[in-house]
Amino acid sequence: MAAQTVGLLWGSGGAPVWDLGLRRSKLDNSLSVNVSKVWQKAPRFRLAACDIGSRMAEADSSFGPLRTRVLAEGMGGTRVMEVTAAEVTDQHVMEAQANYSNISTLPIAAALAASTSDSIDVDRNVCSLLDRGSKKRVCLFYSNETEDLARRIAAETDSIELKNINWGTFADGFPSIFVPNAHGIRSQHVAFLASFSSPGVIFEQLSIIYALPRMFVASFTLVLPFFPTGTLERMEDEGDIATAFTLARMLSNIPISRGGPTSLVIFDIHALQERFYFGDSVLPCFESGIPLLKHRLHQLPDAKNVSIAFPDEGAWKRFYKQLQHFPMIICTKVREGDKRIVRLKEGDPKGRHVVIVDDLVQSGGTLIECQKLLKSLGASEVSAYATHGVFPKKAWERFAHGQDGPHGFTNFWITDSCSTTVKEVMGKPPFEILSLAGSIAAALHI
Repeated sequence: MAAQTVGLLWGSGGAPVWDLGLRRSKLDNSLSVNVSKVWQKAPRFRLAACDIGSRMAEADSSFGPLRTRVLAEGMGGTRVMEVTAAEVTDQHVMEAQANYSNISTLPIAAALAASTSDSIDVDRNVCSLLDRGSKKRVCLFYSNETEDLARRIAAETDSIELKNINWGTFADGFPSIFVPNAHGIRSQHVAFLASFSSPGVIFEQLSIIYALPRMFVASFTLVLPFFPTGTLERMEDEGDIATAFTLARMLSNIPISRGGPTSLVIFDIHALQERFYFGDSVLPCFESGIPLLKHRLHQLPDAKNVSIAFPDEGAWKRFYKQLQHFPMIICTKVREGDKRIVRLKEGDPKGRHVVIVDDLVQSGGTLIECQKLLKSLGASEVSAYATHGVFPKKAWERFAHGQDGPHGFTNFWITDSCSTTVKEVMGKPPFEILSLAGSIAAALHI
């Protein structure tokens, strides 16, 4: 027999508690389950809670010994907590979900499911109830290049619905764009997943980005995983053009929706001060792919032997706070004549599995020089991570196993922020894709 939802409880604010075996403490505002009332309805019950990524924390209780197991499955793996008490409060759910990323941004929601059968399954209907109660529904549009990533994002939660755009061109090459059922997104939370992989695709995507907020939507979010001009954020000589500022000004002209300024989600922008390049009509939300790397490193067989290396001081300043529990190695670039040579500044790579970390990789020349240096100093293995694998002109081939050139990288992790690169390197060692889908799904519910 399928699980029957007999009550909803909320961990913080908002909805009232249904009087079906649940009570709220006047002292500490906690929620508890009245065991006797639940027992009258079913011999077993399951308490299910969903976070903003639609992962489930389950509390499954049977009334032999009053022992409740709370399982939280998040970025850090599975965590088990046992509660030997006659009540399950929302505090238990909160503690179980402490392992989740970004959970603090939403109220904790839970559903009480009961059945007269011996076994209980909390089906997708319970999660759907939670999605409707604790999450906003998001209509996600996407560019041609980001369709695969958009589908992975939508698979993370039932609260994100994919919407199509008809992309076409006129005879002269200019875009012909149509949004089907535009009336259907009125009063909806709308997002667009962009990819500015080349100057040629920016205009057509800006056309839809400027149009969607004006369609009477409740709010508008632009997800631009890779901000392509981020490395050109300052002038070194008079006459240099900081194109990062140019692109920021273009995005700052996005119209304000009914819900206010546009939320702009970017992952690991090259320089954090670029936040101040945007105008008041855009709210930059800077996210990072480093948590994905940390999770992957903890899964390695030699996880305890991992050291983090930074190819230059800029990368160290950018990421060291997020990786400070790993032993660190810092490299630096020095000029010798017309050449820039990588030297060791700090740390000892001898006998360690060293992972070089940077925000992006273009030709990969610096990473290769850094790998050679670390190997010469005794590193047992060298891997690399970059949030954005740009790799213009198929530069990734320099790292592929079985190709001419250096083969010294055990692993090369990139995210799927650059969709064209992902399609090229998928399944080719040493590359491994760490998907941003879960992180983007979470950001859409902020």
